Formats: sequence, structure tokens, C-alpha cells
Amino acid sequence: MQPVAPRSILRVVLVIVGVALALYVAYLLRRPISWLIVAAFLAVALSGPIGFFAKRMKRGPAVVLVYLGVVLVPLLLGALLVPPVVGQAEELVDRAPGYAADVTDFVNDNETLRDLESDYDLTGELQEQAGALPGKIGSAAGTVQDIGVGLVNGVFTTVTILILSLFMVVGGRGWIEAGLRTQPPDRAERLRRTLDRIGVAIRNYVGGALLQASIAAVLTFIVLKILGVPFAGPLAVITFFFDLIPVVGATIGAVVVGVVVLFVNFPVGLIVWVIWAIVYQQLENYVIQPQIQRRAVAVQPFVVLVSVLFGSTLFGIAGAILAVPVAASVQIILAEFWRYGRGASATPESPAPPAGAPRQAPA
Repeated sequence: MQPVAPRSILRVVLVIVGVALALYVAYLLRRPISWLIVAAFLAVALSGPIGFFAKRMKRGPAVVLVYLGVVLVPLLLGALLVPPVVGQAEELVDRAPGYAADVTDFVNDNETLRDLESDYDLTGELQEQAGALPGKIGSAAGTVQDIGVGLVNGVFTTVTILILSLFMVVGGRGWIEAGLRTQPPDRAERLRRTLDRIGVAIRNYVGGALLQASIAAVLTFIVLKILGVPFAGPLAVITFFFDLIPVVGATIGAVVVGVVVLFVNFPVGLIVWVIWAIVYQQLENYVIQPQIQRRAVAVQPFVVLVSVLFGSTLFGIAGAILAVPVAASVQIILAEFWRYGRGASATPESPAPPAGAPRQAPA
């Protein structure tokens, strides 16, 4: 056995140290890296609407129009929804003791619930919390400063991501083509095809997710209006945003709405809402979502769940939303690599004919 050269040992040590330093730097820069990932996703998602408007006007005005929509639509929604939400939240606080009394009367009229009440004093605890709710809301004013700081940080993050995505939209294609020109033609064509497929998958996923969330919000609004719930509009918007989160978002949104229905229309409204939420989630999971996303991404449910868990752990809600298109992109890259590997092994290069050998005439 030949001894290992000191230079080889030094090279291995330097590689390990370099990888460790790179991972440490990536950990320190995890926040701006996450911003870059979100900005790239946003740039790809907006390239579809920009391309649509660019067919009818110059690309510059099309970019400005789409980004104005991205900025103005949330502001308009906030202007329309924040005042009703604040007013209805105050109304809910004022009526909470009355709602608790209604729940107490219903429990006292039911023998089974009355036995549970005698053992655990559920309604007494509910009335105590409802009576303390106005005081808790008043004392919450002391957290306004923290909310303001968080709001400023959120605005800064949002503006930064929008600016990064704008730069990517304007110059991204040129950067990609410049990089592809440095590669051999066959490899450049393969990389271009892979990137195009990833872009189409992301755009289709975003469009499908927005359509699916819109259907959930509209149906939620209709059901809550039928039940006479006074917070139908804001709750429908909450359902829309929760439904954008894969796998678990619809369930979380249904629970949030159910808590409000519990206080407003108990027990009939709550029972109807629970039945509706269960039926609709089955309908969404097995009918609406497959129909919408069948042309977008074909990712196995297990992979979706694992990717959502990993994404939410690393980057929070944004990571959960980006998890499925990222998983689809990885799947496309692996499929392209696998196809390239099979093609290379199935069509090996023919050995060159020996010097002086006669060439065969083509058939």
C-alpha cells in the first residue's frame, strides 16, 4: 500500500474546511438568501402576466402595470377590510358575554352537556374569559409599539423582495442566456429546456393556487352569509390566504372561521359549518385541486407533505407556499438528468474506423 502524499491530505482538509465555511456563511446569510429565493419565485410567477400584457404593449409598461397591481391590490384590500374588521372585532368583544350566556343556556338544556358542566364547569370558565375579554383588548394597546416595529420590518422586507424580483424580471433572461452561451451547445439546449419547464411549472402552480384559493373564499363567503355570520367578508379573505398554504392551510382557515362561528351562531351554525368544512375539503382535495393542478405540477402527496414540512421549518409560511414549486423544480431537474444519463448510455459513440479502411456508402 502506497503512502498518501501530504499534498493530497492537505487538499482534502482544505476542501472540508472550505465546505464548512461555505455552509456557515450560508447560515449567517439565510435571511437575504431566503429573500432571493422568494424574489426569484415572484419573478418567474409574474413573467406570465408580464408576457400577456407585453403582447399588447411594450414590455416596459407591461412590467410597470403588473408590479403596480402587485402593490396596489393588497393596499386596496387592506383599505376595504381593515375598518370593518376593527369595527366587527369591537362588536364581537362587546357581545362576547352574551354569546357565553347563550352557550350556558344551551348546555343547561342538554342532559349530557349538563353532566359535563357539573364535572368541569366549562361554561363558568367560558363566561369568565368572555367577561375579561374587553379588559384584555384594552391592555393590548401596550403592544402597539412592537406591532409598529414588526410592520416596518415587514414593509422593508416586502419592498426589498419586490425590487430584487424587478431586477430579475428586467435582466434575468439576459443573465441566463449569457450563462448558457458559456456552455457547449448540447448542454446549453438541455439547460434551457429544463429552465423553461421549471418556469412553466411555477407559473401554472401559482395560477392554480390563486384560482383554488379564490373558489374557497367565494364559497366560504356564501356559506357564512347564509348562516348570518356578520364577519363574512374578512373571514373569506382569511380563508383565501390560508388556502394558499398547501396541505394544512385549508384546515387552519376552517378552524379560524369555526371559532368565530362558535360565538356568533351556536350550535346550529357551528354544526353546519363543521359539516360544510369537512365536505368542501374532501371536494377540494379530490376534485378541485387535481383538476386545477393536473397541468401544473405532478408531485406525489408524500413529497408535497415532506417539502411543506421542510419549507415551513426553514422559511416559515413563505417556505410552506414555495415548497411545492421547489419540489416540482427538483423533480424536473432530476428527470432531465435521468433522461440525459439514459440517452448517453443508450447511444454510445461509435469507434472511429481504422486508418485506411474503406467508408461505407450511405444506404
